[in-house]
Amino acid sequence: MQKKKRIEIYDTTLRDGTQGEDISFTVSDKIRIAHKLDELGIDYIEGGWPGSNPKDMEFFNEVKKEKFSHARIASFGSTRKADKICEADENIQMLVQSETPVVTIFGKSWDLHVQKALKIPLEQNLDLIYDSISYLKKHFDKVFYDAEHFFDGYKNNPEYALKTLKAAEEAGTDCLVLADTNGGTLPFEIQKIVREVKKHINAPFGAHMHNDSETAVANSLILIHEGGSHVQGTINGFGERCGNANLVSIIPALMLKMGLGAIPRDNLKKLREVARFVNEIANLPHDKHQPYVGQAAFAHKGGVHVSAVMKTPRTYEHIDPELVGNHRRVLISDLSGKSNILYKAEEFGIDLSKSDEKTRYLVQMLKEMEHQGYQFEGAEASFELIMRKYLGEVPRFFRLRGFRVIDEKRSESEPTISEATVMIEVEGEKEHTASLGNGPVNALDNALRKALISFYPSLKQVKLKDYKVRVLTAEKGTAAAVRVLIESGDEETAWGTVGVSENIIEASYNALVDSINYKLFKDSLKKQKKKK
Repeated sequence: MQKKKRIEIYDTTLRDGTQGEDISFTVSDKIRIAHKLDELGIDYIEGGWPGSNPKDMEFFNEVKKEKFSHARIASFGSTRKADKICEADENIQMLVQSETPVVTIFGKSWDLHVQKALKIPLEQNLDLIYDSISYLKKHFDKVFYDAEHFFDGYKNNPEYALKTLKAAEEAGTDCLVLADTNGGTLPFEIQKIVREVKKHINAPFGAHMHNDSETAVANSLILIHEGGSHVQGTINGFGERCGNANLVSIIPALMLKMGLGAIPRDNLKKLREVARFVNEIANLPHDKHQPYVGQAAFAHKGGVHVSAVMKTPRTYEHIDPELVGNHRRVLISDLSGKSNILYKAEEFGIDLSKSDEKTRYLVQMLKEMEHQGYQFEGAEASFELIMRKYLGEVPRFFRLRGFRVIDEKRSESEPTISEATVMIEVEGEKEHTASLGNGPVNALDNALRKALISFYPSLKQVKLKDYKVRVLTAEKGTAAAVRVLIESGDEETAWGTVGVSENIIEASYNALVDSINYKLFKDSLKKQKKKK
């Protein structure tokens, strides 16, 4: 059996990725991410540019103490300065002092940069490339040459761009990394240029693409298709301007669609986890619509789609979501049909059939509630409660006997004080409590929990994770109806609930009550299972 061609995966999240707007990692962050990338099976992890800033210097000092099972750490820098030899060039010497097994240096491939930025003769730039690589080859296991602006350089002066590659090849580079640094080259151009390049070089070559034309992933894949063996990118496409090629999309494309090796097959299931981990460390929200790993990547809403997916998932899914650690989701909305309801019923463990009159009623009820402004795509807990209440499966955990919310501002300089008073009844026993909050909804939430905790201690575990308000009838101004979406969670899971009203406090209350009822219902199911 012929062995699969294996592509080297080179991650530059910790260097190129940190040049993106809103991206900043501490040294400890970078160490944690490096270990996560190692667990995924990444071959090379570029840690930064030694000497460019204190943080990168500290990283390289600290990472020497760490052990990695697979990945090799790479340092990054530029060719020597035109007026210095390698032995006297501070940048080159800082690379050597980093003591990484791998180094990547970039050099100028575009004659425009040589003449306008470096302001040196074209031939002298070739010397910089050759000298730097040949010197570094004496100190590192591997030296990769990043041909900066290669594709723009080739389009402007193909003969000179090729000469820069030949200089790097003759110096002994382990890989010629062709970079679309401005991100403006399109896939068909990449293909045409790479086919010409292959006629003139013998060294392995790879891709380093930027995403300014939103083609970085496509450009990387076409270069690999044309014979490349090495691809660089970042997790989630982090990077300067519009970002770098997204390894989270490239890796499964290589393995599942192109039949190539990249990371260990079993590790592919960790892809979503790694993507979310890096977002969390960067303190950025997860991109719901990110291919392969996003929450919506395998979400189905239209009834026709859901019906087909239930029969044959391939009808509307390009891969099995489980392969990349994701999962299928069926959304509930006014576009839903019986198939959506049946899929959700099965997911919730509710016994329904297509011919059941209850199913038809639930579809109609859903469509009517969405017409009123409800939205269940981010509030599946509310929808599960609706289904179970209709089927008589949810007990009445408590009754509201009344609530009052007061906002008071005593002077211009003092903050507003919010106080909520709640009276509830549980099995004939009444509880009357009051609580303060940093706003009326927070005060109401606090008072409601305070009233219920003596009856249901597990509510102490519940935390309010997110709160969103959407105006539904903007033309009515301050009298508009609003939809409140709440995300809550305990130590094990998270769930979403929704409330709609022309009164924002009432809408919030409805969403809060659903959140509490959902927690209490799930707790009751656990108790029933334990008894069995």
